[in-house]
Amino acid sequence: MIAAVWLRAPARARLHALRELYRRFFGENTPDARGRRLLAEWLSPAQHAQFEQHRYFDVIGCDTGKRYRIHYGTAANVHEIDDEGRAAMGWCFVPSGFLVPGDVMLAQKVALETDESAAIALANRFPPATHSEHFYRRPF
Repeated sequence: MIAAVWLRAPARARLHALRELYRRFFGENTPDARGRRLLAEWLSPAQHAQFEQHRYFDVIGCDTGKRYRIHYGTAANVHEIDDEGRAAMGWCFVPSGFLVPGDVMLAQKVALETDESAAIALANRFPPATHSEHFYRRPF
């Protein structure tokens, strides 16, 4: 009887390890996780650190030199930041199609850094107080 229990324990441990491996693999390969990884590859070290700490990162517009803060999300997540670091204006512009937040944020970053004028020309403006900070504090 003891030998039978002993033989089952390693098999049970292997099965548990295999389940954990599959759980991690599939958890790290969701569209949202892949979008966040792609975004992280395109962020500067400073932007990456800022995003890891605050769930947003700042970019500088290529045409005006204005600073924009891109919060984690897919819409109404871009704010123009004044010299004191406060949101001065909100901007809503997103790429076409259903995309996960990381992909949307990457498109917004690239648009502001390479063709700010065109991005802002088609963006919808909104007052910065439209969304409170708790709106952006959802867990990953």
